[in-house]
Amino acid sequence: MTKEADKNILIVDDHPMVVAGLQQLLAQLDGIRVAATACNAFDAIALLREQRVDIILLDINLPDINGIDLCKKIKKEFPDIKILGISTFSERSYISRMINNGASGYLIKSASAEEIAAAIQTVMSGRLYLSLAMEHLLQPSSRAPSGALPVLTKREKEVLRLIADGMTNPQIAGKLFISPLTVDSHRKSLLTKFNVNNTASLVRMAVEQGLL
Repeated sequence: MTKEADKNILIVDDHPMVVAGLQQLLAQLDGIRVAATACNAFDAIALLREQRVDIILLDINLPDINGIDLCKKIKKEFPDIKILGISTFSERSYISRMINNGASGYLIKSASAEEIAAAIQTVMSGRLYLSLAMEHLLQPSSRAPSGALPVLTKREKEVLRLIADGMTNPQIAGKLFISPLTVDSHRKSLLTKFNVNNTASLVRMAVEQGLL
């Protein structure tokens, strides 16, 4: 039986097997109800105008409008709805574009019921959830003072973008024609400037601050 406190979920994905799998996983979770499913952007918008939805699981690859652009459109018309991007890919560029367009988080389609629950709980509490390389929930890290963005050199920006693309120090060194030790120095400088302790938190902070 549906309870008033249940969070209504809309699944937007054009692959029936993915939708069925997500429905099965979500059925295991308390306080969550799959209110509807849609296989394209047009149907998704129509459903949102007809019923209350709290959270959308939004596939990045859709047949009419891609999920990244649809995310922006939904947030403009329905700003209170939380959106979790879902994809088989974990490329940092997809993640940053989704977040920049208003998504509250990003899940890999192979996520477990426990991870989906953690993601939903996180975004409903107003925090950002990122599933990077199918890893654990990233805990909030220390933030710089409001409005204070780290000042990065041109080289640090280049290294940051390549780190976000998942490159190792030797790969970055080869691409930029510098030594791995120099890359490591830039990496440590970035961690210090963002006041974080690991690469995953570095990427998350850079995305949040619009630097990726």
